[in-house]
Amino acid sequence: MRLEYIDNKDKAAYKSLITCLKKHRKGLTAADITIKTALPLENVRELLPAAADEYSARLRVTESGEILYSFPNGFKSKYRGIRAVLARFFETAAVITKTAAVNLFKLWILVMLVGYFMLFVLIAFASVIFAIAVQSSSKRDKDDSRGGFIIVTHILDLIIRIWFYSELVKSFDSRHDGWRNTIKPKTRPLYKAVFSFVFGEGDINAGTITRERQAVLAYIRESGGIISLPEFMILTGKSPAEAEESITAFCTAYNGSPEATEDGTVVYRFEELLFNTGKNQSSALYSGPVYKLNIFSSNEKKFNRWFSVLNMVNLLFGAYFTLNTLYINIMANIDSEQAYVYSLVYKFTEKVIGTTAYPVMLWWLGLVPLTFSILFWLIPFIRNKILKKNNERIKFINFRQFACNTIWKNPVNITAGALNPTDPSSRPLHFKKAQDAVITELSAYYPVKIEANDSGEFRYSFEDLEWEKTSLKKHRALVKTRTLGNVIFDSGETESNHS
Repeated sequence: MRLEYIDNKDKAAYKSLITCLKKHRKGLTAADITIKTALPLENVRELLPAAADEYSARLRVTESGEILYSFPNGFKSKYRGIRAVLARFFETAAVITKTAAVNLFKLWILVMLVGYFMLFVLIAFASVIFAIAVQSSSKRDKDDSRGGFIIVTHILDLIIRIWFYSELVKSFDSRHDGWRNTIKPKTRPLYKAVFSFVFGEGDINAGTITRERQAVLAYIRESGGIISLPEFMILTGKSPAEAEESITAFCTAYNGSPEATEDGTVVYRFEELLFNTGKNQSSALYSGPVYKLNIFSSNEKKFNRWFSVLNMVNLLFGAYFTLNTLYINIMANIDSEQAYVYSLVYKFTEKVIGTTAYPVMLWWLGLVPLTFSILFWLIPFIRNKILKKNNERIKFINFRQFACNTIWKNPVNITAGALNPTDPSSRPLHFKKAQDAVITELSAYYPVKIEANDSGEFRYSFEDLEWEKTSLKKHRALVKTRTLGNVIFDSGETESNHS
């Protein structure tokens, strides 16, 4: 397959394959790459010739018929024409554009939050100053003037206390240690912190499915190319029904097939995964990746509280300007005390823009900040509800993985106490229901005997699992190990002979 014929669907797989090859230049088989990348075996075999062609690979054919791909000359692409250069340029430009767009969106959220907060604080401050000026011009007594001055002082003090930069920015900026050198701790940009409060940190388990497949493939390689359904459940945390469906898809992707042992136990064999160099990192026995619990935000709680304070100010002012624009006849109530701030801003805006201020008051000081402030809270609220629900699902998957592992190690006379993980990420909220659910799922495929002792504690025995475990051990002992064999052809030696 030539590089230009790789479609968009396979480009990500091709990049993953090249990344793997760059880390192991001395030689890998298709099975090695499959185990390391979790790409389907046939997909790897289709893409390897394109990589070998682009980067001038050295090919060594073994007695088993498998090919070792190595790249002693490095990874300098042979495609250097204007077409290849433009393709790489547009690909890089697309990545940069996407990154810039995401960062601009995050920055926009920060500007909206802080910008409107500063604007509304300025409006409140200007309104108070104007009110004091009016009081002074009306020649009230000195006590009243002094009282007004005290009010202004308190308001200024309040503004200073809630002023954004006095509390937030100094925590995100560089810190100083007296007159000595400036200490610059590693801190996330402020716009990312605001984005984290609204949209969270993304899916913390985004790569777990790939790592799960890698663990299964590595376990298959370490186990003679054979895996049973219970072992697959332990590595993936799936129920028996889900595991049965998933392992069938696994057979399709990695050229596996079900077969029966002499005792009639069904196992799944992946013979082609055994043709490897043995350079893969073997997974620990029965150690599929544990799913992590998603967090609401990685910000410190005090920062999220300050974001809420700023947003509350924007919400109140946005609602104030929206309601006054919709329900107060400004021309008839221009001097109304109930709409004093609104009237002041309205008159000032009219003088600045030279026409009616209605659209500005309704949209830019009313509906826009009001809508933004509502979404600023609504999105995290909904996200938090979804996050808690997903975390309970993750806890159940992790618990099922733990329980299946515990039962498989000793299928007979298991107490409920043995199915009691200490890891919080493996303990669902309704733990007893989770225990019963896993036992019920497993008993639908493997009959269970339940007995209660004198203290009322239940014991579970999966005798069929014990029998299957013994049968699987015998079957693995009879399977012949497949090896690559000696190299019978080396393109590197052929090239040196010609030269």
